[in-house]
Amino acid sequence: MAIETLLIVAGVLVVGSVLISKASERFGVPAMLIFLGVGMLAGSEGLGGIEFDNPKLAQAAGTVALAYILFAGGLETEWSMVRPVLASGMVLSTVGVAISAGLVGGFVALVLGFSWKEGLLLGSIIASTDAAAVFSVLKSKSVRLKGRLRPLLELESGSNDPMAVFLTVGMIGLIVASDKSAWGLIPKFFLQMGVGAGLGLGFGFLMRTLLNRAALGYEGLYPVLSLALVVLTYGVTTVVGGNGFLGVYVAGVFLGNSNFIHKRSLGRFHDGIAWLMQIGMFLTLGLLVFPSHVFEVMGAGLAVAAFLMLVARPVSVFVGMANSRFSKPEKVLVSWVGLRGAVPIVLATFPLLAGLPKSEMIFNIVFFVVLTSALVQGVSIPWVAKRLGLEAPAEEPRRAPLRLGPGVGSQTRLEDFILPYGSPKVGKTLVSLNMPKDSLIALIGRGERFVVPDGSTPLESGDVLWVLVSDTSLPKVRDILTESMSAQSP
Repeated sequence: MAIETLLIVAGVLVVGSVLISKASERFGVPAMLIFLGVGMLAGSEGLGGIEFDNPKLAQAAGTVALAYILFAGGLETEWSMVRPVLASGMVLSTVGVAISAGLVGGFVALVLGFSWKEGLLLGSIIASTDAAAVFSVLKSKSVRLKGRLRPLLELESGSNDPMAVFLTVGMIGLIVASDKSAWGLIPKFFLQMGVGAGLGLGFGFLMRTLLNRAALGYEGLYPVLSLALVVLTYGVTTVVGGNGFLGVYVAGVFLGNSNFIHKRSLGRFHDGIAWLMQIGMFLTLGLLVFPSHVFEVMGAGLAVAAFLMLVARPVSVFVGMANSRFSKPEKVLVSWVGLRGAVPIVLATFPLLAGLPKSEMIFNIVFFVVLTSALVQGVSIPWVAKRLGLEAPAEEPRRAPLRLGPGVGSQTRLEDFILPYGSPKVGKTLVSLNMPKDSLIALIGRGERFVVPDGSTPLESGDVLWVLVSDTSLPKVRDILTESMSAQSP
């Protein structure tokens, strides 16, 4: 295919995916389903007739895309919000993933006639969840979850991919080298996760330092620098024996909770890059699959999907959160929100490249499970949240008619907060809030108007508060203004 033709095809597919994704907002289906569908339609068995059967290229593209997606997810993770649910999130993203993999592996071995190693491989591949799929559904349906459910789901979904990658690669190694012992995976796990987390923190510090001190002559070079640092973080961490995906996620979390130059513009830039990576990755995976082969495993795929959604995921959640203060309805919702996304499909290419006997069947089953999860769980999340009494109407913050561009060394930022309905702060004056001295409520959005407040201004339900605050006082300000949410959390 000539380069001009290739560019036309790529442009048409991306533009079409973006425009068609509006359907996800209307019908409440995950955007990934739209992108996969476009890829399948453009594939060799679809209307486009594009021949693509290159698992190695698909895996490489998926690896790069996941690195940028995880980094962008880390940038958006607020440490002050996830810290209270850190223990539960970490248990779900490690022990919970292992439990899901083990249960699905045993089910597949008993029901589908796989060996126990092949069953555990399939279970490991589909063990991780997808945060982007979950929150695209919630946003499209204007659903906001109560308490600490959203930060828990963000933390789990953003941090459980490394565990799934580790288990998948480990099981492939055990299948290829049958003389190896599974016990050897335990020290390897701690080495990979420890090195990944450590280098992630190191590279996060390096990113912040370079961005603040580079003093580049052109603002457009800062996004370029950050892009290069992301792939550098993944590459170095992987080469020295760490988990590269964990490394880029931790680096993103560190950087996102630090103050650095052009923070807002770089955040928007990486959000756009993450969307581009998602579209490109799902289109590539959609092109790779042969729909006729997927339908051949429909029976097995339905069985695995049902077991995963109704047994493996709930058991892993209830066991992993046994000692948490989350209520039973909250655990039920976390169990149901375990959507599968891009990572399982990317991981399903690993057995194909390793040349394992049932690799094609595994790939097709995984693809079918992801589609089923997106259709069944994705569409029903708002309804389930409402039935469990865990949803609240989402209110989009209004954009303030002022901006604060952080400079090098600046320790002040502009943050917006919504005063929840039913908050104990409603009716109180600003002076009674006892805000830190280095913070200032500069503007209040109330209905269709803006209010320039003073100390005697009373607060009303649904107020949007724009606060000038230092980095050191931000956690205290957040606690003051979101007190009612904290009181509802486990």
